[in-house]
Amino acid sequence: MEYSNNITLKEVLNKKKVFHNNRGMNLENDINLSNQYYLDTKQAFIYKKPTPIKILKVNYPSKTNKTGKITIKEAYFEAPSTTDYNGLYQGKYIDFEAKETNNKSCFPLENIHEHQLNHLRNIMENGGIGFVIIRFVEYNQTFLLFAKDLFDYLDNKTRKSIPYEYFLEKGYEIQEKYAPRLDYLKIIKKNMEVS
Repeated sequence: MEYSNNITLKEVLNKKKVFHNNRGMNLENDINLSNQYYLDTKQAFIYKKPTPIKILKVNYPSKTNKTGKITIKEAYFEAPSTTDYNGLYQGKYIDFEAKETNNKSCFPLENIHEHQLNHLRNIMENGGIGFVIIRFVEYNQTFLLFAKDLFDYLDNKTRKSIPYEYFLEKGYEIQEKYAPRLDYLKIIKKNMEVS
């Protein structure tokens, strides 16, 4: 059987095997959808922090720029950002970083910058709720690892990565659902009740 552009059924089926539901860029989207759900249901106020940029050149609407929109023509990152997300949940400050890895055996620490780790340590030491959300793309598994467990590992090991097994042991797998997409607050709530 042939489809448009002379593609055969066999090619279509083989191509289907390659797709993994756009896993490469889904974590941020999943978290944003979850945060919107939390906001809409008045459970929490958590948002993605914008990266600070310095704008140098702007293109205003004109006869040549007929889009009617102001566009940035030249800019640079002003300062390193801290972590990806922050907000409030039941009167507690929440701050976290979200990362994906294609590595099957570990999460490379080079994926988190030193200033982000310092920021998370400050959050933890000042009574906030700090953590990382790590997605192992190949397994389609997403884990929440609290800052105390992250720093327990970093302060006692010399490896340049965190083994996948450590996430299985100390992390909490976040199950995907319809709404919220990644219910990480369920894990936060359970741990607040325990402590």
